Amino acid sequence: MAGHSHWTQIKRQKAITDAKRSKLFSKAIKIIAVAARDGSDPNFNPKLKSALEKAKEINLPKENIEKAIKRGIGRAEGAGLEEVLYEAYGPGGVALILVGITDNRNRASQEIKHILQENGAKMVPPGSVSFLFEKIEGEFRPRNPMSGIASEDKEKLKKIFEALDEHEDIQEIYSNLAEDIGY
Repeated sequence: MAGHSHWTQIKRQKAITDAKRSKLFSKAIKIIAVAARDGSDPNFNPKLKSALEKAKEINLPKENIEKAIKRGIGRAEGAGLEEVLYEAYGPGGVALILVGITDNRNRASQEIKHILQENGAKMVPPGSVSFLFEKIEGEFRPRNPMSGIASEDKEKLKKIFEALDEHEDIQEIYSNLAEDIGY
């Protein structure tokens, strides 16, 4: 009997699932660690409470949560995490705000800049894009959503969103695009 075994298919699918789960865990741990800087008690720290709720949704193990909180309050390795905010203009003039958590600001900045340039976007100085958004209930929302983007620009934007979402330091991506581009 030649061909493929059922176990090989299961193993391959499990590897893909595990990689996605690992990425989710890594992002959740960073969010918890940064939120814990404002206090390790979720009853007095709404940012931490929200981060813990998201961690429970993805079934992050309790030990990982405890380590992340210790890391955030400076009692464990990796206490050097910091929040970063990048601003960019994408294809078609779409404004982007990228929120991340990193242990190396310079490395992350260069990697994000490379992803943007590779896909027809460019990083801009702080304040160049943020005025186009308003913060409402913990979110960055566009003041004037943009529509009428060319289909080739939509495809480029979709690639940018996918690449940025794959980057371990990027937590949130906001744009002033009014249309859904399927991402």
